[in-house]
Amino acid sequence: MRFTLFCLLLLLGLRAQAQQPVTPAPTQPQPTRRVDLDNVDVAPNAVDTKGWLLLDKDIQTELEGAVQNMYNFKYDKAEKQFRSLRRRYPDHPMPYFLLGLNTWWKIMPTNITTELYDKTFFAYMDTAITKAETQYKRDKKNYEACFFLSAAYGFDARLNAERHNWRQATFSSKRALDYLDKSQEANGLSPEFLFGQALINYYAVWISDNYKLLKPVLLFFPKGNRQLGLQQLRSVAQNGFYTSNEAKVFLMKILQNQENKPEEAFPIAQQMAKAYPDNGYFQRFYALTCYQQGYLPECERISRDILDKINRGLPGYEAISGRYATFFLGSLMQNQYQDLPKAQDYYKRCVVFSESTGDTKQGFYLYALLNLARIAEKQKDTAEAIRYYKEVESKAERKSEASNEAKAYLKKHRSTKKPKQK
Repeated sequence: MRFTLFCLLLLLGLRAQAQQPVTPAPTQPQPTRRVDLDNVDVAPNAVDTKGWLLLDKDIQTELEGAVQNMYNFKYDKAEKQFRSLRRRYPDHPMPYFLLGLNTWWKIMPTNITTELYDKTFFAYMDTAITKAETQYKRDKKNYEACFFLSAAYGFDARLNAERHNWRQATFSSKRALDYLDKSQEANGLSPEFLFGQALINYYAVWISDNYKLLKPVLLFFPKGNRQLGLQQLRSVAQNGFYTSNEAKVFLMKILQNQENKPEEAFPIAQQMAKAYPDNGYFQRFYALTCYQQGYLPECERISRDILDKINRGLPGYEAISGRYATFFLGSLMQNQYQDLPKAQDYYKRCVVFSESTGDTKQGFYLYALLNLARIAEKQKDTAEAIRYYKEVESKAERKSEASNEAKAYLKKHRSTKKPKQK
């Protein structure tokens, strides 16, 4: 039962939702560098770590550029660097895991909808698992092997869950949890080991608070500690190397969506977008937080940059990012610049981007249509307004604000003239 919940955990909290902008908040100060040693069962000097690449500072220095390239969507450059590591360490799980992570970030910009890279991703994670299992069988105290087993099985479970391959997702989730239990004995050896435990600590409580029907399942799950989970995520984000950016991704989305603290998500999103300016996933999240926090000139700059990169065909820039950018620019043209023709153009492009990805039930699509209807009404084009409001009525949730507005307008403009009898 506990691994079924873990599988659910992997699916939660990973999609941003548009909200109305609020007043700007000051950037939160960065915490001082500190490794969280809570729940450490093994002291750093109690385990033989010879040969562990995860703790090798020379390897970290060597791979710093590769990690930069991966998160900046320079996939080919990162892959060459990871392949170089594989040539020197063909029996170690790290290069295969990093090649798999590089492939994962080809999938991420599409909100994990593209299946183009699935086979490659699963192959790399399977190989990482095989190499790590070999190491673990030789030495049951090889917590580095446990780390890669937990991480590789976790990513495998996540993608299988997204693809609704529940049997494989459940199996991989169970294995990920098993090795997570083992690897947490080495929490004090490196902040990397805290990442999985941080997610468990946070989501075990969050799921209990927000999904009451799952409470019986939680009886078979680690108790969790929501605040400790956030604290551990911050520690990993601040001190980790390989898991730092993954921790930041979870942290900014948790603060944005689960904790409803967009003002705290903003500085993380800002940091990620500036560190990796060619990462469309980070850029659109940053544009969203700028829009919400009222940093509208910056939102406009980022949105225009996103559209430019889509037009130039940069890797990782596609319709979902375009949907964000065109909606924000449409809103700015409508409300800040009072340029209704340009607002209409951007909203129409947002509708096209949304339809190309099948995202036509909520969010940007509905509000683009709603604003197109409002603009048409302002321009005294009742026929056009009716057309857009009918589309809103057909797609919006019943009794939602958008649905109510559309119904009220259509009712008001419904023809009351009866057809003439022949």
